[in-house]
Amino acid sequence: MAKLPGNAGVSVLGDKSLEFYRDPLDFCRQRIEKHRSRVFQCRLLNRPTAFICSVQGMRELLCGEEACLLRLSLTSLFTGSCLKSSNDYITSGQPECAYAAFKRLGTELVLGLFLNVRAEEQPEVYQDIVQLCTQHWHGLISAPVNVKVPLWSSGFSTALDAREKLMEIIKDKLENDKEGFVGSLGSLPLPNSNSASQHLLLFISALIPKALASLLTSFTLALGGNKQEKTRQRALEDPDYLRGVLLEVQRLWPPFIGGRRIADQDSTLAGFHVPKGYGAVYISHAIHRDPEVFHQPDDFLPERWSGRNAGQEHFLCSFGSGPRNCIGVKLTDVFLKDACMYLLKHYNWCLDPPVQDLDYKWLPVSRPAKTPIISFTRSDRSNVG
Repeated sequence: MAKLPGNAGVSVLGDKSLEFYRDPLDFCRQRIEKHRSRVFQCRLLNRPTAFICSVQGMRELLCGEEACLLRLSLTSLFTGSCLKSSNDYITSGQPECAYAAFKRLGTELVLGLFLNVRAEEQPEVYQDIVQLCTQHWHGLISAPVNVKVPLWSSGFSTALDAREKLMEIIKDKLENDKEGFVGSLGSLPLPNSNSASQHLLLFISALIPKALASLLTSFTLALGGNKQEKTRQRALEDPDYLRGVLLEVQRLWPPFIGGRRIADQDSTLAGFHVPKGYGAVYISHAIHRDPEVFHQPDDFLPERWSGRNAGQEHFLCSFGSGPRNCIGVKLTDVFLKDACMYLLKHYNWCLDPPVQDLDYKWLPVSRPAKTPIISFTRSDRSNVG
């Protein structure tokens, strides 16, 4: 068992959190090159932390235990049949802020599916919940300072207030709505009376529409313009190739930079000793570019998923992996496939203007740092299928 490469530093002074959050990709790239290892240690959030940037390490970290009974119960609610056809949320003829448009689509899907609240039927209720979800999310990622003074509250304090109001709405739905997802969730034998409402609060989190918007934005950018016409046509005609495109989008532009765990006992990851109390952070972007698993790791190659990497979808960790993967990942796959197929059938699209800054930022979700503007025009493929 080898010692983790790198240095965990000293308390406070040795913390590298700010450097990591400024540019997580460069942070990991520099240390992978310096230590010649895709697993290394550093101090993050003032805790000695193992950084996992290899497929092997990620699999050992996330897939080493059986799923719990609660997870098995909830899994029955996340099936493809939960997803009904979506309305057309893309406006043709005018340049569209792609990320914002897809985030609206994701928000309508999440609130309609999980709370039975539809924008066209209950516009005021819908807008109230959207605002509360936004306040809750933005406050949670701000400094955890709970301060209230006349005419001003800290972001964290505002988040706590928004959470309380959201919980009131959720509990009312659980008590009175007997249809759909919320009705099914309320009937499950969960551990305690608060479990259902806590899960629903997570399901309607503003983070979920952001993740859907991230992937749809990356899809449109990867397949945008006249040069990708053949790729779009092939993806439209061949479901297996479309699946490869979506896997490749997820591989190259995962919506989340990774996840964090705390070692509750001395452990081994990818042959390295991780002491009890250490953090363990897996970095999706680096794992998905592990050259030992993905040949030409920086290239967009949808065909890899029917060739060298066939059957290796579990090596991706955009939404976790194994027992620790996102419980709604199958539902997300169905939604993304339907949304992308609709775009392929009915639209051509391109950057408008054609030259834009598409450098990505990676926190809290991946997306171009400057919002891309895309023109969608009706295509002559609308009658296909």
